[in-house]
Amino acid sequence: MPVFRLSKNSIDFPDPSLAESNGLLAIGGDLRVERLLAAYQNSIFPWYDEDSPILWWSPPERFIILPKDIHISHSMRKFFKKHDVKIEINRDFSDTMHHCRMVHKCEGEWIIDEMEEAYGALHRAGYAMGVESFIDGKMAGGLYGVVIGKCFFGESMFTEIENGSKVALILLAKMLEEEGFVFIDCQFHTDHLESMGGITVNRNEYIKLLKKGTAEGEKK
Repeated sequence: MPVFRLSKNSIDFPDPSLAESNGLLAIGGDLRVERLLAAYQNSIFPWYDEDSPILWWSPPERFIILPKDIHISHSMRKFFKKHDVKIEINRDFSDTMHHCRMVHKCEGEWIIDEMEEAYGALHRAGYAMGVESFIDGKMAGGLYGVVIGKCFFGESMFTEIENGSKVALILLAKMLEEEGFVFIDCQFHTDHLESMGGITVNRNEYIKLLKKGTAEGEKK
């Protein structure tokens, strides 16, 4: 399959089913708010580094967590009983995202300046959210992602204190369940996320859930 080159004059994307087997669909374009929203609403997301052009992906399989199915291990249940834990939403979105950048810098930097600026703009437009966890009064970890309708698209996590990101994800999932969210998109499989209830769905199943979540959001 060819990799499509996007025009900066249009925010349209090719059909996600035309992506390569590894999920690569298109190249180029920009990260304006309207294009990012169009991407996420069509099962597409950007992922690249500063040495490459913008790359757009729609993998044939997607890893998600259904909020109601978040898995809390026995050890984490004991941890919650032993400690004072909470999350704060959008305390400082740019700071949350920058923490994620610093944690993952050694793994190959993909949260580059352009991404920080773009998702900061998404946040100011009301479509990106930062979550931070606090354990016994100290900031312990966090994550950020995109919110469209009743869908949360997770982008990255960080941990400052042991279990910090787990606390953030568990309490976020509980909050999203109460608000009727359909899924937390984790994009790719990791053993860590699988242990917390993550499951693999194919692109068609993912798009069905995506349509349900965006439709539910429009009803509110």
